[in-house]
Amino acid sequence: MVTIKDISRKCGVSPATVSKALNGYPDISPETVELVRRTARELDYTPNAAARLLKTNRSHNIGVLFIDDSMSGLTHEYFSHILNSVKEEAEDNGYDITFISNNIGKQKTSYLQHCRYRNCDGVVIANVDFQNPEVLELVTSEYPTVTIDYSFETASSVNSDNKEGSYRLASLMADRGHRKIAFIHGERTLVTQKRISGFKTAMEEHGIEIPPGYICEAIYHDVESVRRATAELLDRPDPPTAIMFPDDYAFMGGQAEILDRGLKIPDDISVCGYDGVNLAKILDPKLTTWEQDTDKLGRTAVEQLINRIENPSTALPEYIVVKGKLFEGQTVKQI
Repeated sequence: MVTIKDISRKCGVSPATVSKALNGYPDISPETVELVRRTARELDYTPNAAARLLKTNRSHNIGVLFIDDSMSGLTHEYFSHILNSVKEEAEDNGYDITFISNNIGKQKTSYLQHCRYRNCDGVVIANVDFQNPEVLELVTSEYPTVTIDYSFETASSVNSDNKEGSYRLASLMADRGHRKIAFIHGERTLVTQKRISGFKTAMEEHGIEIPPGYICEAIYHDVESVRRATAELLDRPDPPTAIMFPDDYAFMGGQAEILDRGLKIPDDISVCGYDGVNLAKILDPKLTTWEQDTDKLGRTAVEQLINRIENPSTALPEYIVVKGKLFEGQTVKQI
């Protein structure tokens, strides 16, 4: 097995210089860095993770805790984009990622125990029940953690602008003359609370009263529950002229219900989604939605986590908001 000492002998520099060059320390000249890395490739050098752990007390392994109750896993277009950017940013900084669960083989364990078992340096947490005792145990443990779309005092958090997104979509519908605007949201989470707040703020500013039942609950990324909620709204004696849906994928259930009733979008009813996934842009007509910056959400989470891992005495928890933008499709009619 090729070692750092083998590389140092061939390059004519010290082992310490080789180590710094391979690990990106700034006090090594670019020429030396290039020489060392080229030589390492020529010798087919592979870092010894166990040795690096003993020397630095870091595994360069980031845990990712992600639970998808809709069972779509990594096919969940919104979260798969975030997770991909987490992976890319981690790898760009010399870290690997490991998915954290509450099982090791067939043995039941806690998230914290799994992190210890995998020697994680820190954890990115997304799309979980943040009040779950096991999640709280992990967040308050010795591990640096960064949460996505939820905040704790002890952890950095990276948040999409959910209130702003919902406010902008509702305002667009109101600005186009709609006064009967319904809002189907997902499960009662902090994200949902912010979106409801944005919707209500827009309605208040436009002088629109929200009838009872116009704000209704379904399940994020669940076509059937959204279809049922859409049917209930359309069966009302005073049906809405516009409906806001919880996400672009779940909108497909609402769309099916609307079309099955012989209604046309946007001629008979206006709609908008949320997230800005690729699906929204290939529908006919293109879906008006709020496009979240999934790449920046994931990369920022990893940047924050690595900062807390590598600078434990100076890095403080931060609350960061990542801005989205309106994708104006063709599904909101001027009336």
